[in-house]
Amino acid sequence: MQRNKQVAMGRKKFNMDPKKGIQFLIENDLLKNTCEDIAQFLYKGEGLNKTAIGDYLGERDEFNIQVLHAFVELHEFTDLNLVQALRQFLWSFRLPGEAQKIDRMMEAFAQRYCQCNHGVFQSTDTCYVLSFAIIMLNTSLHNPNVKDKPTVERFVGMNRGINDGGDLPEELLRNLYESIKNEPFKIPEDDGNDLTHTFFNPDREGWLLKLGGGRVKTWKRRWFILTDNCLYYFEYTTDKEPRGIIPLENLSIREVEDSKKPNSFELYIPDNKDQVIKACKTEADGRVVEGNHTVYRISAPTPEEKEEWMKCIKAAISKDPFYEMLATRKKKVSSTKRH
Repeated sequence: MQRNKQVAMGRKKFNMDPKKGIQFLIENDLLKNTCEDIAQFLYKGEGLNKTAIGDYLGERDEFNIQVLHAFVELHEFTDLNLVQALRQFLWSFRLPGEAQKIDRMMEAFAQRYCQCNHGVFQSTDTCYVLSFAIIMLNTSLHNPNVKDKPTVERFVGMNRGINDGGDLPEELLRNLYESIKNEPFKIPEDDGNDLTHTFFNPDREGWLLKLGGGRVKTWKRRWFILTDNCLYYFEYTTDKEPRGIIPLENLSIREVEDSKKPNSFELYIPDNKDQVIKACKTEADGRVVEGNHTVYRISAPTPEEKEEWMKCIKAAISKDPFYEMLATRKKKVSSTKRH
C-alpha cells in the first residue's frame, strides 16, 4: 500500500516537474538510477503526462540523452513503413516545442528505424529528412489554418534527391502520402488542451509580459505559443482557448528600450505608423473582437529569452521554423552522392 502511494506521488511529481519526479522515485527505491530503468518507466507511461515525458527525453544532459536512446530502443519498428513507425513513436510522448530537442529525438528515431529496417534508406539522414517531411505534411493536410494543401505530386517532388543524392521509389512516397491523408497522426491530448492539433510541436512557448492596448496601459503575464506563423497567448497554460491570436504575416519585430520593463521587443507593421495590426482577442464575456494595437510590446524574463523569442518570431515571419534545419540535412544528403 505504502509503495503504491509513493509511486502515485512520484508520478504526480513527475507530471509537475519531470526531473524532481524521477529523483523522488530513485530516492525511495522505486526506480533504479539507470537509463534503462528510467526509459522503461517512461515507455510504460502509466499515469504519466505525455508532455512531461517529451520534456524529460528532450533535455540536453548526457544522462537524459542516454535515457532517450534507451527509450527509443524499446520501440520495435521492424517491418513497419515509416508512417506506421512514426505513429507509434509520436504516440508514446508529446514532442516538445524547441527545435534542438526535436532534432535530438528525431535523430534517435531515425537511427532506430534504420537499425530495425536495413536497406530501406541509404542513410539515417534520409530517414530523418523524410520523417520531418511527413510530420509537416500531416500539419499541412490536417490543420485548418493551412489553406494551401500539398498534392501528392508536390510531396514526391519535395523529396527528390534525399536518398544520398538519389530518389526514393515514387510508390513508397505515394503510399506514405496516402496514409497521412487518410488518417492524421493521433497526438497525445492528455494535458487539457483541445487545441493540441494546432499547437502540436510549437516553435516556442513560455511566459511573457504583454502591454495592454486599452486606455490605461497595464502589463499582463500571458502564456505565449508560437506556431504556424501565429503568436497565440493564453491566461493560463491549461486554458483550452487563447485570449488572443496575432498572425505574423507582414509584421516586423524590433528591440525597444522600455524604462519600466527590460528585455522588451515590439511587433509592428513596417512602413505604416498608425495602421492597426490584424489580430483578435477574447473579451471577458467570451466575445471575440478585433485587436486595437498598432504595435504589440512584449517583455521577456531574461535577455537570453528575449534573444530566443526574437529569433524564433523572425524565423516564423519569414519561413517555416524547421526549414533551415532540414535544408542543412538535405544539403548533407545530396553532397554525399557527389563525393
